[in-house]
Amino acid sequence: FQNFQNVGEEKNFVFLSKKIEPSSVLETAPLFDGLKKELAWNKFSGPTFTESYCWPPVAWGSDVVVISHQGKDPLLYIPPVLTLLQLERDYRALPNMSGVSLILCPGWKKAQLVFDLLKTFRKGCKRLHPMLIILGQKKEAASQVEIRGCEVVVTTPYNLLRLLEHHTGLLCRLCHLVLDEMEVLFSDTTEQVLTILDCYKKATAQAQGNLPHQIIAVGTEWNKHITPLIKDFMNDPYIVVTVVEEAAILGDVHQVVQPCMNSNRTAELLKILDFTQRNLQKVLVCTDSATEVEMIHKALRSNSVVALKKHKESKCNARCVLERWRKMHYSGTPAVLVLTDDCLQPLGITDATCVIHFSFPSPGVFGQRLQCMSDNFCTGIKVWVNLDWVMLHWIITGGYINVFQNISYYFQGSAVGQEHTKAMSVILLTENNACQAAGILHYLKRAEDEIPEELHDLAARVLESEEDEKFSRPLCASLKTFGICRNRTECPDRHQINLSIDVAQNIADEMIETPERVTILPLLIVHATNYFGRIVKKQKDPYTVLAKEMNDYFKAPGNRISVNTMEKSVFYGLCEGAICHRVQVVETPAKDEENVCKVTIKYIDEGRTNQVNSDQLLHLPAEFQSLPPQAVEIIVCRVKPIDNEVEWNPKVTDHINHKIKGKLHHAKVVHTLGKTVWVDPMVGVTSLPAMKMWINEYNIRSEILSMGLGADYPEHVGEIQKLCRQMPVLDHAQNLEHFTREDTAGLKEASNPQDTSIQENSAESCNSSVTPPSNDVVQTKEAEDSTVHQQKGCHPQIKWFQDDMTVTLKVQILRAADSKCEFFKEKVAFSAYSEGKLYVAELELYQSIIAEKSTCVIKDTEAVIKLAKEKKGAWCKLLKNKNLHVSLDFEHWEESEDERPFTIG
Repeated sequence: FQNFQNVGEEKNFVFLSKKIEPSSVLETAPLFDGLKKELAWNKFSGPTFTESYCWPPVAWGSDVVVISHQGKDPLLYIPPVLTLLQLERDYRALPNMSGVSLILCPGWKKAQLVFDLLKTFRKGCKRLHPMLIILGQKKEAASQVEIRGCEVVVTTPYNLLRLLEHHTGLLCRLCHLVLDEMEVLFSDTTEQVLTILDCYKKATAQAQGNLPHQIIAVGTEWNKHITPLIKDFMNDPYIVVTVVEEAAILGDVHQVVQPCMNSNRTAELLKILDFTQRNLQKVLVCTDSATEVEMIHKALRSNSVVALKKHKESKCNARCVLERWRKMHYSGTPAVLVLTDDCLQPLGITDATCVIHFSFPSPGVFGQRLQCMSDNFCTGIKVWVNLDWVMLHWIITGGYINVFQNISYYFQGSAVGQEHTKAMSVILLTENNACQAAGILHYLKRAEDEIPEELHDLAARVLESEEDEKFSRPLCASLKTFGICRNRTECPDRHQINLSIDVAQNIADEMIETPERVTILPLLIVHATNYFGRIVKKQKDPYTVLAKEMNDYFKAPGNRISVNTMEKSVFYGLCEGAICHRVQVVETPAKDEENVCKVTIKYIDEGRTNQVNSDQLLHLPAEFQSLPPQAVEIIVCRVKPIDNEVEWNPKVTDHINHKIKGKLHHAKVVHTLGKTVWVDPMVGVTSLPAMKMWINEYNIRSEILSMGLGADYPEHVGEIQKLCRQMPVLDHAQNLEHFTREDTAGLKEASNPQDTSIQENSAESCNSSVTPPSNDVVQTKEAEDSTVHQQKGCHPQIKWFQDDMTVTLKVQILRAADSKCEFFKEKVAFSAYSEGKLYVAELELYQSIIAEKSTCVIKDTEAVIKLAKEKKGAWCKLLKNKNLHVSLDFEHWEESEDERPFTIG
């Protein structure tokens, strides 16, 4: 329970649609005794502030909406719902007098968490038989589900709809429907949730007998779909909001963002305050420094605006300021108070009609400032507001009171006169307000207020800056696995290519001799489509040879020399039983008293990490370090989790792990980046040596789809290509010089066998669409010569594909003019003008062509060059030297079908 209770300090603000007496002590909470004992036994520290207000109406059987920072916590609703289920008298009209509660969660992971939590209450609840329902897309899966005698069903919207196709009577027994993390449900599965609500509404209308029907919706943010939820599907619900910012949205506070220069804020403030004297306004001007308070107060006085001021250093105390604040309003003078944020709570003002944010508010301060208008939050229904420093019950029965009737202010640079009939929050947006721009933008979108273009631009620049700060972080795992990351603002990892990290250690050409078929040995299963393992060569695999030599070497006790001083990134030996591994130290904690410590190591030929004792590490001779690390990351393409889930269900991962780990597979490489390969398909195979052939046993993608928990994802490879096209292009000699200098240094240091990290950099991929310059000195010199020559013109982007007889190059160039294409036996030279720029490409071919049979056709958006091969057969690569502008055209690549058998080689 402690995981749920540590949700951040609540600030004891609550916004209620109807009066609720809070139940803040567990002993007096409206829960049955067995459940209280169970909570106490599990060291439950609540009820929290939010729970003290939402438990009573839920336990009464009323419809309830809860918005709280604690809104992801299932304990907001589980204890009172379980209390209701113990009341047999309410369910006499049902079979076995058993009411059903249905908890809808935004994904399988949250559903599993809620289900596990429910199981902890079994001892204290005699009538509790929870059931987790996660169905695949197989039609027979739903028909096989038995839900008799089940009191609580936990599932997701997609799974419930599949279930209802075969269990239409479920909703007739449904008494309690819970929407867990409702803002996520409404944003990610809007159509599905609304369909379920509509079906439940029809089922309750047709239900026989006097059954209880209750809808409970909990979350952390207000969502535009909550209003129709309340109006169309709930019966006079209790609304409990303990987040000021969300209460302001519900209370219809008008949010205005006023762009201006930082030096012009005072002038802008005076324009905002230029309202007619006949309307009694109560305005707070909030800032974060006493100096600004004095400056603003002086400017207002010089412009004949009567105003009060309050900051920590001012002589007037809080009581004096409050008395003068009230007198100004009652005397017919507009009340204006300029104050610092640290004076908000001591003053405890709640009746302001407008807050002007002179300094840009941080998230915490923003809520405090809005709270000063809480008396004027209005929803058109009765509202009670309970504050930690002021306790009051104020009923608003209709209309809005104490608000601006007329205010003239400048919006996006032009004067606009509007009549406003609600409380208002005005934010002065300047060029210095970058840090919180994204948060304010997100808030204004949810409040459905007008957003100036300047805020969009500022937020975009902030996000770009944050991405730049992540440039040294690992590449986002979701981006690599699925081609997309759904929450880039919250994700801590990088979402763009970093040459020095992603491409510094490419897969060696010899690893992938023919991309049409490689042999893969998966050794570490991260999840259903992401693994680490080795690419095994067909003839005399170098790692197999190395492993045998290492095992033979370390069999001799005299060769097992323990390491005295460990260093990060250095390679060592590790013997586990009869098997010896090459490992790299990743992390070295402080040593203990016995001079032995736990160190984190990485198995460089497998990809997994582990912790071992430092005395287990052995000196690794230089001859065993010359082979670059063999572990590669493998990603299976064109399949993703069903129902828009962001993670694979453990059932799929466990099945794939059992099926493929440590077994040989054949795969077709469709893309590479650094030490990551994307494959499609990847097939489990069995060798028949006597017949010199392989038998295909299963296709991993098809295996996942057959479980019903995976969905077809044809856009996958395209998303990966789109990501890699963002990689910086080395068009300038200084960039090439930078890489040449690094590569040359690497070659000099490679003579030292202990420096294995440099030797890793010599690996490169023959079919990567994004590759760095080669580490070979001769090739680097040729590439430099070619690039320097091409400084006379830009290099066009080129995609290529092939069949047995020809190679087709698509030069991406718009409306080419004065084009020229020359063919040689092992070279193609293309040049053309486009939109005033000269484009030049001189390509040294990997194999020979028949020049006289080769052609070039100019089209509107591209030039299509077709090369006639001198010898029939597949080329393993197009060019002798790496070229960042040339990539494979996977849309035209042959043998892309899953079921096409691999050729025997």
